[in-house]
Amino acid sequence: MTTGSAGALTVTLCRDPRQFAGLEQPWNRLVRACPAATPFQSHAWLHSWWLSYGRDGRLRIVLVRRDGELVGAAPLMLVHRPMPLLVPLGGGITDYSDVLVDAAHEEAVLPALARGLHRAARGAVVDLREVRPGAAAERLFGMWEGPRTELADSACMELPVLPFEELVRRMPTAGAQRVRAKLRKADAAGLEEHEVTEHEVPRAVRSLLRLHEKQWRGRGVTPEHLKPRFAEHLTRATRRMVRTGQGRLTEFRLDGKVVAANVTLLSAGLSGGYLYGADPELRARKVDVASVLLRHEAQRALADGREVVSFLRGTEPYKNHWRPEVVVNRRLLLATAPLAPLLRLHESQVTGRERAVGVLREALPAARDWRARLNELRVR
Repeated sequence: MTTGSAGALTVTLCRDPRQFAGLEQPWNRLVRACPAATPFQSHAWLHSWWLSYGRDGRLRIVLVRRDGELVGAAPLMLVHRPMPLLVPLGGGITDYSDVLVDAAHEEAVLPALARGLHRAARGAVVDLREVRPGAAAERLFGMWEGPRTELADSACMELPVLPFEELVRRMPTAGAQRVRAKLRKADAAGLEEHEVTEHEVPRAVRSLLRLHEKQWRGRGVTPEHLKPRFAEHLTRATRRMVRTGQGRLTEFRLDGKVVAANVTLLSAGLSGGYLYGADPELRARKVDVASVLLRHEAQRALADGREVVSFLRGTEPYKNHWRPEVVVNRRLLLATAPLAPLLRLHESQVTGRERAVGVLREALPAARDWRARLNELRVR
């Protein structure tokens, strides 16, 4: 551990997983003191992720304390590929990353956090992915003394928290009528909601993941969602987040059988639908699970006084029906002056991969058309 000070502030670098494990209470107090924090900055989510995905010797968490009280944190880890990088804890299964800053002490804490990060980054480029607009990391980026670059990252879709009927009225008339009709069928079918307790979470997560795999079978399920380490993390994190009010797992039952389940992650201002699973047989019964889930989450968010219902990452067509706001996360690259060439190299690699993906996406429809035309000629 290294230490430094900035007036009444002390800046340390945590590399010990046991120390990280012991930070739960002060960490969650800091999350509550940071208005921009999302559920993905909770200790439950990040520490659980580390237990399932972390690697020995890689933990790098910059901590800022004021008279012993935790007032700032940058939860990172060191990776060596494609080059030495400091990246956020949470990895690819985390929709938003950020640093944590106590709003009551932000003027002093942000510069101290930046200095601590500057020391930690002497041998690596800092690559902060999936930074939500308005995040504390944006303000740290603004005061960074050294090379820096901002890029676009994933697109997320968000709805304002309104009475559900007002959300329906935002849709085109025909679409709104279809949603109302589908919800009447779901209600007539007798779909029942059950909020899972902390002790029910392990059983409920197993059920959700089975339904999720069944729902996406043959349609490109995310491979990580089928791995034991993901199930382990989701179970552990959800159990802790249900206990602290930072998460909710809801089951939907027909005739006593669980036919759908949804994990929602919660912060002071945001309700985010993280993962759901649904029995494909519901489609045969004309039950629109997506509308049922959104109605449930919108009603809960309104009752709890939250501001945003987020679909999180992805621009799937079913989300567009609700006319959400598209919010693009940012990717913030920072380095010390001696590592400027490394930052530029990493930036060129990132943008090169993005261009290649864009070209591939444009080429695939043309390739499909070409194959269809070829098959047509063969038939003739």
